[in-house]
Amino acid sequence: MTGSLLHDTAGRARTLTCAVMTHLQCARPRAVVLVLAGMALVSGCASSGGNFSGQSFTPSTAVVAFPSGQPGAGKPAVTLGTKDFTEEYILGQLYTQALAARGFTVHLKQGIGPTEVIDPGLLNHSIDLYPEYTGEIVSTLTNIALGAPGDAGSNVAPAPPDSWQQAYEQAARFEDRRGFTLLQPTPFQNHDALAVTKAFAAKYHLSTLEQLKGLGPLKYGAYQPEQTRYEGLVGLQQAYGLGNLQFVPMTPGNPVYAAVNSGQIQVAGVFTTDPQLRSGKYVILSDPKNIFGYQNVAPVVNKGVLKAEGPAFAQTLNAVSSHLTYAAIRELNADVVLGHQSPAAAAHQFLATQLSG
Repeated sequence: MTGSLLHDTAGRARTLTCAVMTHLQCARPRAVVLVLAGMALVSGCASSGGNFSGQSFTPSTAVVAFPSGQPGAGKPAVTLGTKDFTEEYILGQLYTQALAARGFTVHLKQGIGPTEVIDPGLLNHSIDLYPEYTGEIVSTLTNIALGAPGDAGSNVAPAPPDSWQQAYEQAARFEDRRGFTLLQPTPFQNHDALAVTKAFAAKYHLSTLEQLKGLGPLKYGAYQPEQTRYEGLVGLQQAYGLGNLQFVPMTPGNPVYAAVNSGQIQVAGVFTTDPQLRSGKYVILSDPKNIFGYQNVAPVVNKGVLKAEGPAFAQTLNAVSSHLTYAAIRELNADVVLGHQSPAAAAHQFLATQLSG
């Protein structure tokens, strides 16, 4: 490793430290764990060319059958965590209920927080697994996008993945290095996106993110972590030059849609699996520079837990994931958000049609 590469790696690690500590002032101990792990992995990646292991991490979305019987009976209890928005609550219930149906004992910890908060739980063993989006591992955790690719600054990021398969492979290698396994990904992806009302899009002839640059100051409401992520305000500024966006932290889902409907904000940070988008009231602005990446979901699991629980544990989780098509997750989200079912009830109804034996 050359001196300049060492300097660049250290600079990225310092930048990540500052960003995470700023975002996690209320979770400082966990943030320190994440930063130290991230710094070590950035160094390891630079020295090995990014190839953490000789094994293959090629993903598959083939349908997996649920195991039969009660293979989890007598196995140690596990703790499954989730992030703090509707889709994660549904995913948590799906994985938990499917495992319980096969005899595994699962303690569910819902609403822990965004990637920067929940990931340290794996490192300090307060949780054993959680469902994560592959792009968040690649960008937020591995620090792949501190700067826009091709930027002339000192913190130039490696080129981001150019396919969902490559995103999964990069994420899986990262987790493997840390002692975790990234299980089978879902067929669906849930991207961050920027949406405006149909009337606003028509007034300013908007269809892409690039076209926001010509407008005056715009209030951009989004999930609070987006303020410090490349897959958010940082990328919008660096890749698209959108210095005219004024960030407004908001809770995902109904609050951000209510805010853009009322004119409190002009641009809404949304998730592409949001059922509200089916109404036809909104226009998603295209992302030609792909700052929002590839976002399949896959459970991240402690390797020791996988070994202790046996192969049926991973098979059950993979079976759930393999059935989560885009149509399926959109319907599940609609059942909860629009149909006012609980995440537990929606998950139970879905699994009743999938589980057998």
